[in-house]
Amino acid sequence: MLPVPHFHITVTVPAELRAVLRAHQRDGYAVLMQATAGAIIELARDPRFVGGTVAVLAVLHTWDQQLNFHPHVHCLVSGGGVSEDGTTWHPARRRFLLPVKALARKVRGKVRTLLRQRRPDLVVPEAVWHTNWIAHVTAWGQGEQAVLDYLARYVFRIAITNARIVGLDDAGVTFEHCDRKTRRRRTCRLSGEEFMRRFLQHVLPRGFHKIRYFGLWHPAHCQHTALVRQMLQLQAPPSAGPLPELAVPSPDPIQAEAAAAPPIEPRICPHCHQGRLIFIRTLARGQAMGP
Repeated sequence: MLPVPHFHITVTVPAELRAVLRAHQRDGYAVLMQATAGAIIELARDPRFVGGTVAVLAVLHTWDQQLNFHPHVHCLVSGGGVSEDGTTWHPARRRFLLPVKALARKVRGKVRTLLRQRRPDLVVPEAVWHTNWIAHVTAWGQGEQAVLDYLARYVFRIAITNARIVGLDDAGVTFEHCDRKTRRRRTCRLSGEEFMRRFLQHVLPRGFHKIRYFGLWHPAHCQHTALVRQMLQLQAPPSAGPLPELAVPSPDPIQAEAAAAPPIEPRICPHCHQGRLIFIRTLARGQAMGP
């Protein structure tokens, strides 16, 4: 997790493509997630927007509030990226990360290219490539808590929870859902067979990873992520509070090292009052060694 603002991006495929994805789930879902993350990373590298490689966590969902088949990808994206040489962090603007229309067009183009490469035998309706795809970009919050809030809400969610089921009998199932237009809670009643049909169509293929990491969060870039985290800590503004008092070392080296607790970082240098002090350990007088 990076101590920076984050953005929530959602990309939804058009209705004309849903039947193809449902018939070829393993390849179709993988292409959708790869294309979405690739488009985000490519646009973010443009100097007009971020100018660096961002971190992307992508989560696949295939349902809507009434359990209909509605594949879309949720992405948590870091509000900034690292330069190509890995030495500079480029923060994103406060409320803007990427242009939405350009993102939707780029995802559509990448899905088309990847599907042709991966499954050239698939027949996709031509209207899919001429329809405007839907994308949303929302500023999500600051730091680790924003990441945890996102994970709790989206990562391990299933199509429906027990709390939404308000009625169950031999004739059918009644559950609550939120109407997208009015934003009001409504109920939907289905027969047992139709409820199970809708629910089971969201069971993913065996072994499919619905959570994937790209950019700085890709496992291959874990070293870059550690350097970025250190870079952000050094760039953090110093604390405005009073400087903590310096502890007088004890004559006993063992007691001095045990009593010295590492201060909360970052900390202002007590001598120049400008540089940053990173605590490593306290050297007692008996342990000090010099040339």
